[in-house]
Amino acid sequence: MKSADEMQRNTPGVLIVTGGGRGIGAATARLAASKGYAVCISFLRDRDAAQAVVQDIRDDGGSAIAVQGDVASEADVMRLFQESDRSLGPLTALVNNAGIVVTRSRVEAMDAARLQLMFATNAVGPFLCAREAIKRMSTKHGGKGGAIVNVSSGAARLGSPGEWVDYAASKGAIDTMTLGLAKELADEGIRVNCVRPGFVNTGIHAASGEPNRIERLREGIPMKRGGEPEEVARAIMWLLSAEASYSTGAILDVTGGR
Repeated sequence: MKSADEMQRNTPGVLIVTGGGRGIGAATARLAASKGYAVCISFLRDRDAAQAVVQDIRDDGGSAIAVQGDVASEADVMRLFQESDRSLGPLTALVNNAGIVVTRSRVEAMDAARLQLMFATNAVGPFLCAREAIKRMSTKHGGKGGAIVNVSSGAARLGSPGEWVDYAASKGAIDTMTLGLAKELADEGIRVNCVRPGFVNTGIHAASGEPNRIERLREGIPMKRGGEPEEVARAIMWLLSAEASYSTGAILDVTGGR
């Protein structure tokens, strides 16, 4: 039997996954737990979905907690990280996954409230989470290093004209954040990378008012299908892992070729 010290050395550590109750976040949390991470997921409203992910992980012998909060709220972000510290221990990884999309709109019909919500959640929130992770993981601050993976979108390359230019722009900010932060932290023991999912079979399309969007656009995807959350989760976990030890500032498209 392994000693407690040996078990600690052999575990990847503690991972926070924002928006971990559903879709890509939930798939990432489950996969991370299967690889030995203790996982803290954040959720905004759907407590039942988040608790179901936590229970699945615990049923498989893993360690997980769920913390309610809005990543656009600085106070909520600080509470999320503090609760993870208290319940699970020192942070070693962050997946900035939480994000929103709203109903389709051309730019001339967008009001300031929509734009502020989109950027507060999809761009400001990841910055706040990265800030808290850096304070804990950076060797400059006494940490032992770690990894951050940001979840962008293929929309950042395509622009989403006539539908979600604001969403695409908010994800473009994540791409740029990844590049700058990776260079800023490269000699402080923290790698920062990004995945850009394409059309993935999650509830985000229904939330935007078009549950059949992938089917409508399927012929424009070279692989002729939508992706599954688990396929994106595997890319995220590779970037977090030691197998990607010399990768930082990378942006990995998981888009079926689109």
